[in-house]
Amino acid sequence: MKICNRVALLAAVSALAVGMPAAGQAQNITIAVGAQVTSLDPQYHALSPNYAVAEMLFGALTSFDANGRLEAGLAESWKPVAPDTWEFKLRPGVKFHNGNAFTAEDVAFSIARPPTVPNSPSSYAIYTRAVKGVEIVDPLTIRLKTDGPYPLLPTDLAQVTMLDKETHEGAATEDFNSGKVAIGAGPFRYVSFRSGDRLELERNEDYWGPKPVWKQVSYRIITNNGARMAAILAGDVDMIDQVPTNDIARLRRESRVKLSEKDGLRIIFLGTDQSRDGESPYLFDNEGKPLPRNPLRDLRVRQALNIAIDRPAIVQRVMEGSALPSAQFLPPGTFGYVPGLEPARSDVNTAKKLLADAGYPNGFRITLAGPNDRYLNDARILQAVGQMWSRIGVTANVEAMPWTTFAARRTRQEFGAFLSGWGTSSAEASSPLRSLTATPSREKGWGGSNGGRYSNPEADAKLEAALSELDDAKREALLQEATRITMEDVGIMPIHIQKNVWAMKPNLVHDARADELTRAQDVRPAAK
Repeated sequence: MKICNRVALLAAVSALAVGMPAAGQAQNITIAVGAQVTSLDPQYHALSPNYAVAEMLFGALTSFDANGRLEAGLAESWKPVAPDTWEFKLRPGVKFHNGNAFTAEDVAFSIARPPTVPNSPSSYAIYTRAVKGVEIVDPLTIRLKTDGPYPLLPTDLAQVTMLDKETHEGAATEDFNSGKVAIGAGPFRYVSFRSGDRLELERNEDYWGPKPVWKQVSYRIITNNGARMAAILAGDVDMIDQVPTNDIARLRRESRVKLSEKDGLRIIFLGTDQSRDGESPYLFDNEGKPLPRNPLRDLRVRQALNIAIDRPAIVQRVMEGSALPSAQFLPPGTFGYVPGLEPARSDVNTAKKLLADAGYPNGFRITLAGPNDRYLNDARILQAVGQMWSRIGVTANVEAMPWTTFAARRTRQEFGAFLSGWGTSSAEASSPLRSLTATPSREKGWGGSNGGRYSNPEADAKLEAALSELDDAKREALLQEATRITMEDVGIMPIHIQKNVWAMKPNLVHDARADELTRAQDVRPAAK
């Protein structure tokens, strides 16, 4: 259990500032990112590019450092004062961009809002569901009550952006996107936003923490790999993320740029439609006729599809070594990683036998969809999986599409199988377990990104027990059990964990993050 104290925080902030040029010495930076920022409403769509923008414009009570460890944010300390109560001490002197003081009233409002945000593709309510009561002790002290012990509340609240009650009460997502209420307490202020093109920011001179190096930030959205590479090599931008894997080796020899790298926390996986028991509009026999029953509800079919995937081949040929084959949510060394749970070796013959035993000796047809502009080599991964499935008699109709289109269609469950990803900022397995594979529950806030509507009561029970277990060792064991149950049931099919690579001009220094967030505050001029 982590309790942050002010002395430790001040020491960390001082260390961060050492060697950093004064704010006035640097001016502008242009950063090109490879994924769409889908909204400026920081409580609308739980998505890594949106998190990155929220951390530049807004801020949360707690935060994660570059390695996924919890640290202080707008709260300077927190502690349990009863088995069912956490007390947060807010940082004094914090002001929103409009000059309003940040107080406990704003915290109460910010925690209450996520479940009310309409049409959220991936809701933040999962991070606030544990709060059953709020007690405002004074303007800088708030107590949050839970239904029994809940050790993850400080971790959860790192995902919940703090808003100004006076400004944001009644504000719609469209009001954020237009800039009307894009007002936070972060290191940068809103200037303008053109969806799908760029976000312009300026330094917040009144920021409570170390002043940003950059006076102006142009945050460009360039989803085309070739265009993003051309921009950095031509010097049109200062930095890019999502460096194409086939260009990494060449860039290591390129004098015009340098790379920043870190092993990531993002799992790329396949989900399958497990909500329909009878006929599915996305599954057919080999003559194109609808199947009377959904084969994906049969464990043997899911196992067959899973072991038909040659993960090392995808990592080497598609990802060109910039990934780690995986059979679970997180990489080694993280909280909840299951030792010994390794990817199954691709086995075409066993997969065919499993299909035959399930009643599909000749296979079937399936719609396999995913984005073509969200994850590294996403469209190529889709094609590779489709070809691997064809070896066992399963014909995949591969549909690659823009992320915004895919996300909306996945929410409507319009695919038989789909490619997606999940970045775990906290480096703890409870995050993907709750979001990706827990039985969807509006009451609990579970399953917000469970696009296949997978459900396993046994795994849910282990997860539920873990979320109320204060002993870290016992909680990790429960998370490991929930993970093992889910993976043995093929709730999802993990493929690999991405490595994060950025490219920038040689005169810059970047603090690479395991959670892959690309933030202007993590870049600074190199010391001369």
